[in-house]
Amino acid sequence: MTASTETYAGSQSGGILDRERIIAKPGFNRWLVPPAALAIHLCIGMAYGFSVFWLPLSNALGADQAASCADMSLVSALFTTNCNWRVSDLGWIYTLFFVLLGSSAAIWGGWLERAGPRKAGVVSAVCWCGGIAVAALGVLSHQLWLMWLGAGVIGGVGLGLGYISPVSTLIKWFPDRRGMATGMAIMGFGGGAMIGAPLADMLMNAFKGPDSVGVWQTFLVMAAIYFVFMMGGAFGYRIPPAGWRPEGWTPPSNTKSAMITAHHVHLRDAHKTKQFWLIWAVLCLNVSAGIGVIGMASPMLQEIFGGRLIGQPELTFTELNADQKAAIAAIAAGFAGLLSLFNIGGRFFWASLSDRLGRKNTYYTFFILGIALYALAPTAAHLGSQVLFVGIFCIILSMYGGGFATIPAYLADIFGTQFVGAIHGRLLTAWATAGIIGPVVVNYIREFQISAGIPRDQVYDFTMYILAGMLALGLVANALVRPLSEKWYIKPEEVAALQAKSAAAQAGPTGSFGIGKGGLDGQAVLAWAVVGIPILWGVWITLQKTAALF
Repeated sequence: MTASTETYAGSQSGGILDRERIIAKPGFNRWLVPPAALAIHLCIGMAYGFSVFWLPLSNALGADQAASCADMSLVSALFTTNCNWRVSDLGWIYTLFFVLLGSSAAIWGGWLERAGPRKAGVVSAVCWCGGIAVAALGVLSHQLWLMWLGAGVIGGVGLGLGYISPVSTLIKWFPDRRGMATGMAIMGFGGGAMIGAPLADMLMNAFKGPDSVGVWQTFLVMAAIYFVFMMGGAFGYRIPPAGWRPEGWTPPSNTKSAMITAHHVHLRDAHKTKQFWLIWAVLCLNVSAGIGVIGMASPMLQEIFGGRLIGQPELTFTELNADQKAAIAAIAAGFAGLLSLFNIGGRFFWASLSDRLGRKNTYYTFFILGIALYALAPTAAHLGSQVLFVGIFCIILSMYGGGFATIPAYLADIFGTQFVGAIHGRLLTAWATAGIIGPVVVNYIREFQISAGIPRDQVYDFTMYILAGMLALGLVANALVRPLSEKWYIKPEEVAALQAKSAAAQAGPTGSFGIGKGGLDGQAVLAWAVVGIPILWGVWITLQKTAALF
């Protein structure tokens, strides 16, 4: 055995989850990595759809338990065993999801870079699925604090690690198509609820009975399904050897694209640069505007168009009877579903387009087009043009999703790829911040307008202009992003030391020849089918619900 062969064999002797064990061998097809990432993101994306459980859980003990417990405090709700939970108390789980997602991604992003995506994916599966199982125990014992701890806290940690686990890996596998690669994976997070919500509804209907609303059984079944998919995704991850690049591809030179660096910035220094905080503001402001729309999509359509949605334009929302309101609520659910599809599609479309336009120009498009669309929305509402109004918000939501998918590639362009996963984790605190700013601004302005006597079909006008103002601030922040000064870049010898283990692993006699070659061969087609079939099922279900809108 030669020395190089011994080195290669020795590098493969670590634990099965270790980073060194998942360095790709010659002949590996890089198109197997995106479906592995999708398998994880489609599962954790159910966080967006957890509201499907709120109404059944609010009647878990029977409808007769509601009135007697209406005035209980939040602390009492956490520990009560004989009162139904309020939807508002259950909704804190949703808040915990995204607070813990952002904070755990920021805290453990550096560990992920050292440990590798497989280990992070396994930990994510254990936390997310284990957290749902703990929540099932909380439902069974009727202890809300156990649901908060399980789904909200433990599950939230799983969300953060699962969300960022593929980012660095995909960017390194697809340096020629960074936006497309991250768009493929992050598309899954937007689509998780599209699959999970109807699945959960089917399971609850199957399990419910005289003594159960079927939620805890649904939690356990979904946790088991998700665990299988997420573990499959984690074990499907591979990372390219140090220095690998696609055959025939050369990195863009600074003369060709000054906004794409060939260097790397250390995690310890990234947050010290003004570029980090400008991109933080870019993400926060784009998400704040979009998430505000997501939160009010259904009531907004109902209150603005009222009777027009059911062919009675003379009736405003407040003049509708209970049956009419139920009818327009079903149509508004189709609107929410349509926005979900554009949110998902936008993640792939805009991120892929950013490979041609450049990341900064893509965000210019988001902000300039977004400002125009938000400003035009009140006009479309006053004209009574339902198609124009729906079209405006479909485009807006596509750019909301596109912003999430484009930001990892933007970071890689500015800070390099060595620590991009960890840097992205820290940047996700912007998402947690936006999750508070957007809904609070929208909801409080709406309540203020209603209390001031503004008609329901006009209460959102001022809100649209405020959201346009947020995007204007984002436009300024994006314009100020510049390439980094050379003082922030890691020295070549430090980069070499950081990549030493990976470099040793590729030092075998076959080197890296053939790694990353191939398109959709038989194995890749099978991997894509495993994630693609559930996506197509979710799209079909959503389109059926959306049909009522037109």
